[in-house]
Amino acid sequence: MSWARAVKSRRRIQTPVVWLFTDAMRAPDVLGAVRALPPGCGVVFRHDGVPGRCGLARAVLTLCRAGRHQMVMTAPAIAGTGLHVRGGHRPHARRLPAFVTSSAHCRLDVMRARRIGADVIFLSPVFATASHVGLPGMGRLRWSRAACGLGGLFALGGVTGRTVRALPSRCVGFGAIGALTDCVPSATVFHDCHSGVPVTVANGGLARQ
Repeated sequence: MSWARAVKSRRRIQTPVVWLFTDAMRAPDVLGAVRALPPGCGVVFRHDGVPGRCGLARAVLTLCRAGRHQMVMTAPAIAGTGLHVRGGHRPHARRLPAFVTSSAHCRLDVMRARRIGADVIFLSPVFATASHVGLPGMGRLRWSRAACGLGGLFALGGVTGRTVRALPSRCVGFGAIGALTDCVPSATVFHDCHSGVPVTVANGGLARQ
């Protein structure tokens, strides 16, 4: 059984288990990456400050609806999407959308995200990642300790077809960039976590968390 299906089978998770994080510089073909996703994934759209951002977000949203994906984006978010925040910091908007995700790098970030009602929290970096060259990831033990008592958390950072099997047991899902945009037949997240059929999309890379 795939990793994602195994997680779904042992936990009652209503949200997607696998999330694609977008990045304008390192994975520019966001539409190609979203098209290649298996049905029912999540997409965190982070094309901050790029020309035509809203138009691109609407195109991604159209693909997400067709693929039954959950889409969130960093502020300002367009209608029909959820919101992604960093470090659990609530934006200045008076009201938050119905669905909110957050990145977190420590327990304090996680607790802030919980207080604003984040539905999905990505604790990172679980493994060494190209996003932070030269810095080690938390590893299984430190990640589990940081997540202890804080409910179901998602992992982010350095997740590949090889490392996905090493994710901590407390982890209820993961986010990734390069693993979902730079796939190879021998070792891909799709190969390990979905149907077993490798998926190849446009070249990309790991992004900021």
